[in-house]
Amino acid sequence: MNIFEAVLLGAVEGVTEFLPVSSTGHLTILEKLLGYQIDDPDITAFTVIIQSGAVIATIIFLLKDILRIVPAFLGGLVSKPKRDSPDYRFGWAVILGSIPIVIIALLFKDTIETTLRSLWFVAGALLVWSGVMAFADHAATQVRHEDDVTWKDTLIIGFVQCMALIPGISRSGATMSAGLLRDFDRVTVTKLSFFLSIPALLGASLLQGYQEYDRIAGGVGWVNTLVATAVSFVVAYFSVNWLLKFVAKHSYSVFIFYRLALGSLLMLLLATGTITAQ
Repeated sequence: MNIFEAVLLGAVEGVTEFLPVSSTGHLTILEKLLGYQIDDPDITAFTVIIQSGAVIATIIFLLKDILRIVPAFLGGLVSKPKRDSPDYRFGWAVILGSIPIVIIALLFKDTIETTLRSLWFVAGALLVWSGVMAFADHAATQVRHEDDVTWKDTLIIGFVQCMALIPGISRSGATMSAGLLRDFDRVTVTKLSFFLSIPALLGASLLQGYQEYDRIAGGVGWVNTLVATAVSFVVAYFSVNWLLKFVAKHSYSVFIFYRLALGSLLMLLLATGTITAQ
């Protein structure tokens, strides 16, 4: 990997991480087009680690909310009267909603990093989950808001988030669809998606960095990995800001049509042998 490819991959990660179009799917497609073996351990680790740049951007963007929620949560742990605070309940909700994907990711780590990296899975997931998103977008009543979030809501959303371990489904697409079907408004489900991304993606990045340190050093290289991470941070910060403003006034239809177009194109390229699945 050269520095220009690292910058390109970091930019794609930053743009797509919080859009419901699957950042891992996009990175997998681009890595294949650049000539990489997409199921090699150093490539799969690189793909996960550079997501931490987008997560850090999210933490900074949500810092005011985090500085409000964390003290309320800690206060509620030691003081029963403070447990009536919506921020205390929201803190528990985010923690509980993050647990399912951690368990599933650890149990099926090998399958996720090898079999599911096939571009057939990416193409199929892009197409199939577009239907789920379209249904959720159409059926949503949007009558519930951030103060209405409970641990039950985020636990359900957290289980659906596990589907995003299949590249092409999209973690944000999964959580947003589940949130809409729980009758939350689009801004609330988008912010929930941001919050749930912090423990899930940051934990995965740290684990991969620790386990695959030597393989990355001898493969794509740590300089390229850190450059891509830095680029994803910068690009994601502006992407997050734009997305919240966009969903406040628009449906997810533009993302659904984009997913259908990309999935169909990828299916065509695979079926004609223009590119191979692994």
